[in-house]
Formats: sequence, structure tokens, C-alpha cells
Amino acid sequence: MTLDQIIALTVLVAVVGVLIHGRVRSDVVALTGAAVLLLLGVVRPVEVQAAFASPAVIALASLFVIAYAIELTGLLGLLIRQATKLCLRLGTTGVWLVMAMCGLLGGFINNTPVVVLAAPVIRDVAKTLDLSPKRFLMPLSHISVMGGLLTLIGTSTNLLVNDMARNVGQPVFGLFEITPVGLVIAASGAVWLYFVGARQLGRSVAADEAEALRRKRAEEARIEAETQQAARRFRLPFNLPRLGEARTNEDGSGDAHLGDVKLYSAADRPFEFKRAMVALGIFVVVVVAAGLGWIPIAAAAFGGAVALILLRILTAEEAYAGLRPDILLLIAGMVVLGIAIEVTGLAQTGAGLLIDVIRPLGPLAALIILYGVTLFATELLSNATVAVLITPVAVALAVSLGVDPRPFLVCVMMAASAAFATPFGYQTNVLVYQMAGYSYMDFVRIGVPLNLVTWAAAMVAIPIFFPF
Repeated sequence: MTLDQIIALTVLVAVVGVLIHGRVRSDVVALTGAAVLLLLGVVRPVEVQAAFASPAVIALASLFVIAYAIELTGLLGLLIRQATKLCLRLGTTGVWLVMAMCGLLGGFINNTPVVVLAAPVIRDVAKTLDLSPKRFLMPLSHISVMGGLLTLIGTSTNLLVNDMARNVGQPVFGLFEITPVGLVIAASGAVWLYFVGARQLGRSVAADEAEALRRKRAEEARIEAETQQAARRFRLPFNLPRLGEARTNEDGSGDAHLGDVKLYSAADRPFEFKRAMVALGIFVVVVVAAGLGWIPIAAAAFGGAVALILLRILTAEEAYAGLRPDILLLIAGMVVLGIAIEVTGLAQTGAGLLIDVIRPLGPLAALIILYGVTLFATELLSNATVAVLITPVAVALAVSLGVDPRPFLVCVMMAASAAFATPFGYQTNVLVYQMAGYSYMDFVRIGVPLNLVTWAAAMVAIPIFFPF
């Protein structure tokens, strides 16, 4: 090995180790690794500059601004409120329809704000239906993650893999080019969650629902006893309350009930029709322009973000607030690491070791193994880290096998987002993990089989839509 390869490998191992340890912010770790590589001369300043100005970073930053505008104008909140009415009218079926809507939204905007708004609603509706929120919140997170597989802009991982493939001479993907594969995987995963996955937590859910029912009956008995007692008490003339007695509600409970849907909606952002329609219109133009291939997605999204400021839908300060610098800097830092892996020849070396084992098995076996390696790594590391580590190896592997690299790139996109088996593999998993009070093993029970289902679906769909 050359000195540059030794340095790059050492930095790579150190970055991965610190990320697994989890005590230091991932963006700080990535930037530290990039700085070390630059100071030791493994990468040149122009390559670092290219990483920070890569189309993936530009597109993602611009899409964050557009999504924030849609949130600020109240459009996302309006959709969630309408979904609440649907849930209350249709019951459990309505909850699953709302989750499907969240999955579709996740294909176009960052799924974290979608889950942040939808999760409390689904939790409250579940309680209204005397069901445990555990039945629905984990499927909500998983479906929103699978929704990100539907388009190139659905996750930052897709954009990063696309950008790194471009850097090694591969043609870029269209906005909806991966949609057929994403649909097969998302549909397979959603069907499994609906018929099997949501029932995997039987004992835990049953215990929660029994306890909730016991508390509800005790509360009803308490209210009934207080009502009967009040009826026997002497009332003052004109139904006036006694000193210190509340009369704002029939049960004397004060101004509002905890979890009141009206109060929750009032606390949500107000819907501003004109601004919302302009923001939505700009978003549609960006998607159409990129989807039809008129202009690259980075250029379309950047133009849309600037247009929102010029049209005063957002102020410059609000646009800056909508950026997610931790994610952007993480991706930029990891791109520098990926460049180092590529220019030092580590990617080719790693691919060569894999090829010696995989070549006799053929491209399909190579695809299956690559998906499994990527999937396992995704449960331990961030999506961006996995994309940077695996993408160069995937391209080199395909080239060495003499087949089209595109199926292998799509494989990395899909597997690098399939973080279902732990509560810490994805940001929305952490959110519902805390809200519903899941245990770590709850995620394992549902996530591991879901990983296997989506893995099998991907191995069927990828070769069909992206032949070798």
C-alpha cells in the first residue's frame, strides 16, 4: 500500500469508529476527517472545494429551503389537519391512509417535518380509538423512510450516490428513474407492515391498551360519581358556581382538555393561501423541470429557493433558518472522504478483494451481497457515510464484472436508506421511539423482518428495471 492509501484508510477507520461510538457530532467527525486528509496532502484544496460545492449539497440545501417555505405557509399543517378529520371518520383505515400520504410526501420533501407533525396526530387519534399508539407510530416512521425511495430527491442519500457516480464518470439519474424500484420496495414493505408487522408487538400493545382501558373506565366512574354528588348538592340561584368552582366545562375541568384537537390545530402554523400556493407552484415547477430533464435538479432547486426569497414568500433569514447545516456539512465532509478513497485507489483495492470472492457467482449474487453489506453498514453508520464508502466500490465491482454499474448504484441507494432494525438508524425512528415508549427490541422485532422483505423485493425489482 502507498502512504496516501495508508493515511486514507487510517482516517476512514478512525471516522467510522468515532461515529459508531456516538459521542461526537457526526458532522464534526466528518469535517475533522476531511481536514486531516487535506493537511496531509491526500486530497487537494480544489477537491475539497468541489465537495462543498457539489450538486448534491446545492440541491439538498435548496430543497430544505423550499420544504421550509411549504411548512411556514401552513400548507403542510393544513394537510395534516385534513388527515386528522379523515382518521376520526374512518378509524384505523384512515390512520393507514394518512401514513400512506406521509410516505408519498416523503418522496418529495424531507420526511422529518412530516413525521414531526403527523406523529402527535396519529398518537391522539389512536388513543381516541382506544388503541395503543405503538400500533402505528413505528409503521409511520418506516413508511415515511420508504417514501424517500420513490424519487431522486426523496433522501439525501439518493442525491449523494448520484453525485458520487457522476464524479467517477457515470451518467446521472433522472428524477423519477428510480421510482419503479422504489414503488416495488415501498409497496412490499407497507403490505408487510399492514398485515404482519403491526401485529408483531402483540403482548406489549395488548398490555398498553388494557391499561389505557382501565384508566378510562376509572376516569368515567370518577366523573359519574362526581356528577351524581353534584346533583344532590344545593345549587345557588341562577345556577351560579360556588366560590372556587370552575364552570367552563361540564365536568368543571377548566379551560381545555389535554390533547384537545382544536387547541393542537390552533397552535399549528396558520394557513396563508396566497403564499402557500406560490410556494407549492414553485415546488411543482422545480419537480417538473428536473423530472423532464430540462435542467439539472441542483439548478432547478437552487432557482426555486432564490425565487421564494425574491417573491417574498420567505425572508433571507427564514431561508437560512430552513437550512440544515449539520446535514449539509456532514455530506460535504463525507464526500471529501469518498474522494480520498477514490483517488488513492482504495476503492479499486476493496472491489478487487470482493471480486475474487464474488466473480464465480455472477452479477446477481454480487448485487445480493452488495445490498446485504450496505444494509448492515447502514444500521451502524449514517446514510451519508455508507453512501460514500460503498458507492465507489459498487462502481468498481460492476466494471470488473463487465456489467452496467447502474443496478449496483440503485442497490446502494435503496439499501443505504433501509435503516429499520434499530431506533437510531434514522431520525424519524428516534422521534417515534421516544414518543411511543418503544423498547430497543421492539424495533428489532419489526425492523429485521422488514429489512429482509425489502431486500427480497429489491433483488426482484432492480434487475427488471435496471438490467445488467
